[in-house]
Amino acid sequence: MEEGLSSSLLKEKSQVHGGGSSGGEGGSASATSAVVLSTFVAVCGSYVFGSAIGYSSPAQSGITNDLGLSVAEYSLFGSILTIGAMIGAIMSGKIADYIGRRGTMGFSDIVCIIGWVIIVFSKAAWWLDLGRLLVGYGMGFLSYAVPVYIAEITPKNLRGGFTTVHQLMICIGVSMTYLIGAFLNWRILALIGTIPCLVQLIGLCFIPESPRWLAKTGKGIESEAALQRLRGADADISEEAAEIREYTETLERLSEDGILELFQRKYARSLIVGVGLMVLQQFGGVNGIAFYASSIFISAGFSGSIGMIAMVVIQIPMTLLGVLLMDKSGRRPLLLVSAAGTCLGCLLAALSFLFQDLQQWIKATPFLALVGVLVYTGSFSLGMGGIPWVIMSEVFPINMKGSAGSLVTLVSWLGSWIISFTFNFLMKWSSTGTFFAFSAICGLTVLFVAKLVPETKGRTLEEIQASMNPFS
Repeated sequence: MEEGLSSSLLKEKSQVHGGGSSGGEGGSASATSAVVLSTFVAVCGSYVFGSAIGYSSPAQSGITNDLGLSVAEYSLFGSILTIGAMIGAIMSGKIADYIGRRGTMGFSDIVCIIGWVIIVFSKAAWWLDLGRLLVGYGMGFLSYAVPVYIAEITPKNLRGGFTTVHQLMICIGVSMTYLIGAFLNWRILALIGTIPCLVQLIGLCFIPESPRWLAKTGKGIESEAALQRLRGADADISEEAAEIREYTETLERLSEDGILELFQRKYARSLIVGVGLMVLQQFGGVNGIAFYASSIFISAGFSGSIGMIAMVVIQIPMTLLGVLLMDKSGRRPLLLVSAAGTCLGCLLAALSFLFQDLQQWIKATPFLALVGVLVYTGSFSLGMGGIPWVIMSEVFPINMKGSAGSLVTLVSWLGSWIISFTFNFLMKWSSTGTFFAFSAICGLTVLFVAKLVPETKGRTLEEIQASMNPFS
């Protein structure tokens, strides 16, 4: 039965590409207003994510001056966000499977609001840390639930672009917090952080639950109603609904696997691809550069504020370009170009610090550092920022998605914490060596993508999972 499902889904794929479709997921389904609204509400959580990441940089001087924090105390405040996110990540997959994708996002919003309010009224360092920890805890849930929800509601020909809007909104959240924080007090900036939480919390009342999650929990009628609402009243959803139903029914005959069952041969490729991309994404240095960009520019002899504005100018257009290209060029080409660009950017930054150490081309080295960081930022925004999350939401079968999502998200946040915590120590050891190491890891990412990452563009989730994880 399990082998039959795998072969039937692959056969169905060839039939879909060979013939016409009545407008369900088998063909080129359009973006209905329900899909657009649902995606917008979901990515409000991505904005929450971005605003939390971007908060620590503009708030640093105000908090340290008002509350008298030492560098070590503020470093704890900055990095404790990722510790909270790791705790949330451990629980995210199972909670999302238990209360649904919408319920998980709503729970995350409430936790984040509490965290932001605690920061607003903080009078001591430990209150700041508690608030930041809670915001991170909510982020851990959002980093899993948002891309999975979007992947499960969108037609296959639009799924990549829509899922990458998650990364675009993170980028916008970071950038807007940088800009707003330049003019506002840190307490007001924290209060503003509650606004996207409230927008999403209200918006969740007006969007459907994931049809695939509803089918998995035995709510077949509700699943088809949600799917019809998402595809449009006149759309023929019979093919897509039947495929979801058949796949889910087969998975129900299998056990609900726990996290230890992930480490089986049949899930090996999904696990290697999902975890591998997250490890390489984080250890390529992204959070070290994002968290401490201003200090990087200053240590290179360039203006920190001008460098930060240049990063904002580059980030948003490049992330938007990645969204537009996602379902045209495919995942693999974008990943390859993006990883190669991050490798080049780190190499240029490393050379800048090397020439500075050698007292060569002193006037040119600050601009070389700027170019390196901007090339890195633009390239990362193009693909490596969002595509690993898209692929994570696509490659695991639904009976493993909860456990796998928790593991992959945990790995991502653990890597984020390691890099954000050690970056200043690494830069003190050797700025040149730090960026050469990041460049080498980004180069390794190119090879990893070329050899192991599948192309998932234009395929249903069931087809992807049947080809990668045969039930045998």
